[in-house]
Amino acid sequence: WLRQALAKKPKKMPDCPESSRSDTSQPTPQDSPPPLGLSSVTSPSTPLTPAGDSSSGRWSKDYDVCVCHSEEDLVAAQELVSYLEGSTASLRCFLQLRDATPGSAIASELCQALSSSHCRVLLITPGFLRDPWCKYQMLQALTEAPGAEGRTIPLLSGLSRAAYPPELRFMYYVDGRGPDGGFHQLKEAVVRYLRTLS
Repeated sequence: WLRQALAKKPKKMPDCPESSRSDTSQPTPQDSPPPLGLSSVTSPSTPLTPAGDSSSGRWSKDYDVCVCHSEEDLVAAQELVSYLEGSTASLRCFLQLRDATPGSAIASELCQALSSSHCRVLLITPGFLRDPWCKYQMLQALTEAPGAEGRTIPLLSGLSRAAYPPELRFMYYVDGRGPDGGFHQLKEAVVRYLRTLS
């Protein structure tokens, strides 16, 4: 009987449903072509594993998201980080001007931030395309792309589909033309990836 008792697995406790406001994405107008973006169909959000659970792969890295952006897009990047960190998922974000170590080399700090984050969000704007450091971050993120499905998430904002960087043509992007700038859809993509780690 002891062997049978040990062989039985304990029943898993059900997850608590999310009890906050629901974020909604607006559909694209009928007269414009559908964006080459991630599907707007999302699964219902549930809280991620709490920080006390060290068995979760989520806690193997310092950050959930590294936000790559141009200096002229700092305000938009701060709004995105505020949204992600303030959501019920409580995502841990790296924002260069806030979280980089003063006095450290920019290139090594960028590489460290990318490697210590589960996901990389590329805030692709006209400023991003002009900024050589953004191109550097994008190429560093892409070095892991073939084996890092879903970890690099482009957010296209203020650009047409034709301006989408050719280096990213094999990746779906989040369309930032909606009322929330694509923030909800991006958050859901990050949360979906983090759930695969537990």
